[in-house]
Amino acid sequence: MNTELSKNYTPETVEDKWYQYWLDKGYFTSTPDNRPAYTVVIPPPNVTGVLHMGHTLNETVQDVLVRHARMSGFNACWVPGSDHASIATEAKVVQMLEKERGISKHELSREDFLKHAFEWKDKYGGIIYHQIKKLGCSVDWERVTFTMDDHYYKAVIKVFIDLYAKGLIYRGARMINWDPQAQTALSDEEVEYKDIQGKLYYIKYKIVNGQQTVDNGQLTDDYILIATQRPETIMGDTAVCVHPADPRYQHLRGAKVIVPLVNREVPIIFDEYVDPTFGTGALKITPAHDINDYNLGLKHNLPAIDTLNADGTLSEAAQVFVGMNRFEARKAAVQKLKEDNLLIKEEEYQTRLGFSQRTNAVVEPRISTQWFVKMRELAGKALEAVTSGEVKIHPEERFLATYKYWLENVKDWCISRQLWWGQR
Repeated sequence: MNTELSKNYTPETVEDKWYQYWLDKGYFTSTPDNRPAYTVVIPPPNVTGVLHMGHTLNETVQDVLVRHARMSGFNACWVPGSDHASIATEAKVVQMLEKERGISKHELSREDFLKHAFEWKDKYGGIIYHQIKKLGCSVDWERVTFTMDDHYYKAVIKVFIDLYAKGLIYRGARMINWDPQAQTALSDEEVEYKDIQGKLYYIKYKIVNGQQTVDNGQLTDDYILIATQRPETIMGDTAVCVHPADPRYQHLRGAKVIVPLVNREVPIIFDEYVDPTFGTGALKITPAHDINDYNLGLKHNLPAIDTLNADGTLSEAAQVFVGMNRFEARKAAVQKLKEDNLLIKEEEYQTRLGFSQRTNAVVEPRISTQWFVKMRELAGKALEAVTSGEVKIHPEERFLATYKYWLENVKDWCISRQLWWGQR
């Protein structure tokens, strides 16, 4: 037997030896008994990639707590697993297929795509579990769970049916966040807002039967000036809105304007929502493509004209630039407005724009039929648990106000996705 010590300490060899020893002895295995239970379900890492430093910190903290509980006489159970991460993983698989194999998702059947997705899951799920072992985490490997396992799927369906029966889940057409690249709905939490340098376009909307005036020796139609960041949505306009107290537009009560590019007559409406100091104080209202416009449309009974396809190209309803990418359509609309002498000026403008957290595509507000969870009732219970002292937040002075703001302003949660990878 060779007992010569290595000149160099190799932690990997020592760590692997002792971790295997712990597993062989069943130290991390948990079977219900008379001891008080101490259970932690690991926040399952997404199978989109590998563990990072944040995971390392998180797993270390959990391991300290679980090991302390085990040494203190508790029946400690730490359940490992991984998350299928529906939209994020599908985006990664689509990207991999295009870059490495020259295959488009649209060339595949659902079944064939899922084969590639499960290959991805097996590869990165395996790497993640290997990393958890290398960290020395004292998880019960006999309880490994993947969030698309059969028993998990059955639990999802059971809860869905239960919430539906209680009236907490419903299906309806509402304004949602739409990712044109992944071609799916997104929850509010999957949208990241970034400050960008945009443009404001000042555009003439001619007044129907308005008076003509002479400007620099030329006969000019009476018009109202609109400032917009999105001229590619003009074709979906169904009204122009001004503040009821704005003295500049009192003479236009009951009037109509002509929407540029499509020559549609739409009413001028008055609503206190409008900020008279922003732009020209007059807003184009496009109920199908802006959440605030959508709400105004409901209030004033305006039609909603959806001018975008699911992939972000212009639909037949747009009448012009049909099939063109939305950003190319913006350029084309600006050019046409210039040719028609309807574009007065362009201004640089700092704005915030929503991007898909998973594909980085610019998110489109879109009316779509989806499944939603009613959040008010659920949020009320969660808020009461904290305000009553049943659940404590630390440090309270730092996070309690934020927690209350989130729950008091919660909106219904869009839970359906137009994806192949995930729960059905």
